[in-house]
Amino acid sequence: MKSISRRLSRSVSQGIIAGGIIALTCAIGPGAEAQTLGPLVQVAAGDPFSGCTADQVHAQESAFGSIVFPATSIEPWLAADPTTTGTNTARLLVGHQQDRWDDGGSRGLVGVVSNDAGSTWTNTIPTGVSECTGGKFGRASDPWVDFAQDGTAFFMSLVLDPMKPTTPFGARNSGMLVSRSVDHGATWQSPVTLIRNNSPHVLNDKNSLTADPTANGNVYAVWDQLSVFPATRDAAQLLAENDGVVIARKLLSAAAGGAPSFKFNFTGPTFFSRSIDNGVTWSTAVPIYQPGTNKQTIDNIVRVLPNGTLLDFFTAIGVTKAGLSIGYIKSTDKGVNWSGPTFASDIQVVGVVTPDTGQPLRDASILYSIAVNPVTGAIYLAWQDDRFLPATCTSASNGKIDGIAFSESDDGGATWSTPVMINKTPANATNPCRQQAFIPAVVASGDGKTVVVTYYDFRNDTNTPAGFEGTDYFAVFCSAGCASAANWGHEQQLTTASFNILNAPVARGHFLGDYMGLAASGPTTVYPLFGVATGPNVTAEYTRQISLP
Repeated sequence: MKSISRRLSRSVSQGIIAGGIIALTCAIGPGAEAQTLGPLVQVAAGDPFSGCTADQVHAQESAFGSIVFPATSIEPWLAADPTTTGTNTARLLVGHQQDRWDDGGSRGLVGVVSNDAGSTWTNTIPTGVSECTGGKFGRASDPWVDFAQDGTAFFMSLVLDPMKPTTPFGARNSGMLVSRSVDHGATWQSPVTLIRNNSPHVLNDKNSLTADPTANGNVYAVWDQLSVFPATRDAAQLLAENDGVVIARKLLSAAAGGAPSFKFNFTGPTFFSRSIDNGVTWSTAVPIYQPGTNKQTIDNIVRVLPNGTLLDFFTAIGVTKAGLSIGYIKSTDKGVNWSGPTFASDIQVVGVVTPDTGQPLRDASILYSIAVNPVTGAIYLAWQDDRFLPATCTSASNGKIDGIAFSESDDGGATWSTPVMINKTPANATNPCRQQAFIPAVVASGDGKTVVVTYYDFRNDTNTPAGFEGTDYFAVFCSAGCASAANWGHEQQLTTASFNILNAPVARGHFLGDYMGLAASGPTTVYPLFGVATGPNVTAEYTRQISLP
């Protein structure tokens, strides 16, 4: 891969805000400029579904053996309204899962909106999605929000009905819905159905939605559709996991080194639908990339270059010799036609465990985060990767330690810089498992001068008291030569106190979300959005304004 020197660099020192109520201007090294952190603000509180009976919680628990976690706000995504970008008046929209189930999905998806740059928040829940919001589906997952250039808001939802592992045939609904708001997210129109399948052998999963910043009115929705065949009990049992990331990891493990050991085959193409009238109508969903039998995509995300070119990024499973790679396909005509795949990097990942007891986390391994510089068109990738550190975490598989990898392209994705580790988690001789970092997010500032990456790690963990495995959230900044790890030398802690990751509910591992939100608003303001475990099996999400010089 081609090594690329970047022009972005901004220095910042670590600062911890006690209590999270006073903004802090960071004093940093000679010649560097200051950055300001706003107060830590909880985005949502309480449980809007506490009185819902439509989804028959007890019946689901009895029929499927499922466990629901009330009052969990989990897996948040964030968008900033481009029509309001002032430091004190920026409008922000969040989507999150509410009341997560342990075996896939949640009781429903909730929107939360702020009209004062994240200082205060109000629920704004799209209706007609899950049964708790007047819809027809038992569960919903993978919330994704965005704004068009005129302020039209969009909320994309994955919807599904759970299915018994012992049911070989019969109905199993899954689909993709998009809700639309013409008042900047205050209220929502009835959702449009992009796709719906009624089969125990098909699961639509891992969706995202992008409003085109270069062509107001154009909106793009992508996801993967996992299909298993022939139609056997074994095939249906895999999809009864109700969770595409869990299924993808199982398929990846089974296929390592050759053909899958399952007694069936699978496909996982990229599906695409677009709107050219700001979400009023949508095109028929069609596959735009077919990786082949016993291969799949996951985590499809469309990004738009400043020249209007669309790039649909995805994790490719079983497509390259590496087995796990980040790739993309390209469209120069707003999604009418698409190129074949190009691959930016392989992923070498083991997954994260808690540092003291070695319990698995549901992290972002096999996934990634993607951003485009709105000024230069440079493309930035961040993901979990274990290639950088010695194999010393004895609780992890193969002893590997995940760090945060970064790679970039200055030529529209044709070439990519060699991946480097950019998290600044310090070495820990006492417990090397505390060097793990996970669930990255990346964004470029609106003026194109700064790249920001956020992530969790365990550097402050002391296992004191025993059973408290301390976890914190961090941001690291760069504004020149970002292809070099040395230029990511400055960092901020965003949490004001460590939280116990063991309190995060277990959904195939302690779960805060497959992704966290991170959005730029205006030229020099960035908002991170991240989950925190606030009590046993209870999570909440927080944000704080980061003002760049």
